[in-house]
Amino acid sequence: MTKFFLLLSILFVHSTSYAQAKTENLIIITFDGLRWQELFGGADSVLIRDKSFTDDTAEMLKRFWASSPDERRKKLLPFIWTTMAAQGQLRGNRHYGSKMNVKNLYRVSYPGYNEIFTGYPDTLITGNDKKHNKNVTVLEYLNNQSALKGKVAIFTSWDVFDFIFNEKGSGLPVSAGIDAVKINTSGFALLNEMQANCFQPFGEGIRPDLLTYNLAKEYLKVKKPKLLYIGFDDTDDWAHNGKYDYYLQSAYLTDRYIADLWNTLQAMPEYKGKTTLILTTDHGRGDKVKKDWTSHGKKIEGADEIWIGFLGKGATARGEVKEKEQLFQAQIAQTIAYFLGYTFAASHPIENKIEINK
Repeated sequence: MTKFFLLLSILFVHSTSYAQAKTENLIIITFDGLRWQELFGGADSVLIRDKSFTDDTAEMLKRFWASSPDERRKKLLPFIWTTMAAQGQLRGNRHYGSKMNVKNLYRVSYPGYNEIFTGYPDTLITGNDKKHNKNVTVLEYLNNQSALKGKVAIFTSWDVFDFIFNEKGSGLPVSAGIDAVKINTSGFALLNEMQANCFQPFGEGIRPDLLTYNLAKEYLKVKKPKLLYIGFDDTDDWAHNGKYDYYLQSAYLTDRYIADLWNTLQAMPEYKGKTTLILTTDHGRGDKVKKDWTSHGKKIEGADEIWIGFLGKGATARGEVKEKEQLFQAQIAQTIAYFLGYTFAASHPIENKIEINK
């Protein structure tokens, strides 16, 4: 009898865990190095006119300039400012006191992505070296849950993600850099061929975001994962190269990829009305005054300033949050688990989740 009641209690806890889930499917997208300044204010008035950063100023002004920040940001990021702002929430506009910061000291990509996915700003991860992450990520934790086993997938443009997610040790499927996808469909065959023969302007370990997106979209259609992470990179790479015009165009194209993905999800019964999108970035950048907007790192003021957005099931439509608050990048990991009805646990410390509907 005692064993019977014990079994009942275990089943009750298990079912309660799922009753508390906020969504059935979760899509996480990172927009590498996109500043909060452009997200909330659109094209910068100085940088878009500075010929040392913008070759064709007339064309960029035509495409992305308007008299008000509201108009400019809608021109630059139309999906984010029509759909996400209307149906979800955006947080991190420091003009209103909504602040979000990284906790790690280094303000570069690997420490940032580690913080996003482990909830732990590890002081031993100081740069972007290709070293296997010893910390457990929330994606590894969730992939080890019986209901999500084999239903987690990762597609990123930067090959360092193989190490950030410790692909060999964690068992997570990571398609990063120029990794071919070994699934026998005509769609993947074409995309793999395009990838093998495409120009890679930022080096062999970074594929164009267009290919990363289409590989992820094809995987979504074929495999229908419950948890999908897409890591875009073009904005950060063009910024490092001092090309503000290409940085703006990459931001605009990434917004289009996100819009297409969301529309694709709404056309699939497995995802429509059952899916949440989390959108964020790994770090901030410097400013226009010091002309260090191209950079980020420990010594760059503003490189710790980031933002986050939510859209879909379980995320209240709050629009652009204008209340004072202080959020941290390390809170994202537990928030990911929360949406799927779990509490992320690991041997390292983990920050509390973000209050989504407060």
